[in-house]
Amino acid sequence: MGEAHSVFSSMMSSAHDWAILQAIFNPTTPFGDIPGLNQEEEITDDDSCFDPDLLRKVKDLELKGVSSAESGQVEAALGHFDQAVQLLPSRASAYNNRAQARRLQGDTSGAIEDLERAISLSQGVGRSACQALVQRGLLLRLAQRGDEAQADFERAAALGSEFARRQAVMLNPYAALCNRMLAEVVDKLRNPAEPEMP
Repeated sequence: MGEAHSVFSSMMSSAHDWAILQAIFNPTTPFGDIPGLNQEEEITDDDSCFDPDLLRKVKDLELKGVSSAESGQVEAALGHFDQAVQLLPSRASAYNNRAQARRLQGDTSGAIEDLERAISLSQGVGRSACQALVQRGLLLRLAQRGDEAQADFERAAALGSEFARRQAVMLNPYAALCNRMLAEVVDKLRNPAEPEMP
């Protein structure tokens, strides 16, 4: 699509034109889902209410925790996140990160507990809320709780998560039906059947 984007950029005058091209070249993606058009905005948390020195220590602990988790040292990661939670128990980010480490350990109920705490502390706004809603949505989806997962994805999408928006669309039965029908139409346009001879 990158080449098509540069070739047609001078001819395409609207998002609608790009949506049509996207539907033709990628019929399985949701209609109107144009790569690059709805770039995810950088969402941040409001940390202004926290002591700057303490906040710096907590952020450092979280970075160490993420690094430990990425290197497979989940126990060490949990230790860093636990310390961060102890230092600033009213900051959502450490709960969100600890939930990810708990999930890696297979502790789904502990992960959901931390995610709910992160959503509550963040009051459903900011980066931590968005990430926690996406994580909880994924866990709920794995638990076959599609309606609850869709609600979390829709809330995260409203906060700016394109991934969550796509997940919400995929869980919407009407959108899935429309996408399937559109894919069939595009397939017929690409591969018209030969008329039958009598």
